[in-house]
Order: sequence, then C-alpha cells, then structure tokens
Amino acid sequence: MDGRRAVYFHTRHEYEALDAARSRMHDPTWTEQYPIRAGVEDTLSQGVRAFGMRQSRYIGLLKTGLQEVCSAVAMNVSRVVHWLDGWPRTQTRVTRFAALAPAF
Repeated sequence: MDGRRAVYFHTRHEYEALDAARSRMHDPTWTEQYPIRAGVEDTLSQGVRAFGMRQSRYIGLLKTGLQEVCSAVAMNVSRVVHWLDGWPRTQTRVTRFAALAPAF
C-alpha cells in the first residue's frame, strides 16, 4: 500500500450483528460471564505468545494432541513457578486514549 487510507463500511447485516452484540454488553448476565471469558482469552494468548501454539509442530491427531497437553502442562508449571516466586500479576494495558481520561 502506498500510504493512503482505506475506508471500510460494513454491510447492513454485519452492522446489525455488531450493534446487537454491543447492546448485549449492557446485559447483567453478560457482565457476569465476561470475566470467565477474559480468563480463557488470557490463557489462549499466553499459549500463543509464550509456547508457540499457533501452529502444530507435528502431523497427525495423536501427536498434535500430545503437543497440546504438553503445552498446557508447561503453562501450568510456568504459572506455579511465577506464583511461588511471588511475581505480581500483570495489569491490563491501558490504551493511550483511555489514559487521557480523568480517573474517578
């Protein structure tokens, strides 16, 4: 790309689906379930970033399953070691825009 910006408009169907998803975020049930999802997303992110789980190193279902189990064990061991060493849990990043907002 030569430095020009591109504008993308969602189709009506996509826009309505996004709008419905955003409106569900104000539902109390969603607010209760979101911390569980955030924990799962954090675990998946750690697996991809630290343990290379984006691609399988092996061919075949058995070997791939073994890699997943070994990676899960390694993640748990890593978390236990950090917990025993007293490493503080990291806080969620704040975007530059959110950092401009006054704290209440």
